[in-house]
Amino acid sequence: MQVMMNIVLLLQMAAAVAMIGLVLVQQGKGADMGASFGGGASGSLFGATGSANFLSRSTAVAATVFFLCTLALAYFGNLRPQDSGSSILDRAAAPVAASAPASAAPAAAQIPGLVAPAASVPASR
Repeated sequence: MQVMMNIVLLLQMAAAVAMIGLVLVQQGKGADMGASFGGGASGSLFGATGSANFLSRSTAVAATVFFLCTLALAYFGNLRPQDSGSSILDRAAAPVAASAPASAAPAAAQIPGLVAPAASVPASR
């Protein structure tokens, strides 16, 4: 199981680095100097829409791989052992309560700087 998580994590990091590189290499739609002075295709909002080139398709593939790896890591990270049957907080508190002797001092006396409350005396009327 741990080997599978490591492989998926390595694949996710490779997809992230590839995506960063592909995005930085691409040229923006309004990067031409003529586009800022009214040149180019001003009929559409973001310029002329053509078929996607190799860089944009590669970026989409890298983003898809990154997304699928993220989902796989979230799934593998939430798998619990079948024999536990309780939450992590219950498992952490169980050994402490079982190992404490019956004549143990109150918890407040074990914490430095914390004063234990005085024993309550029943009020007489």
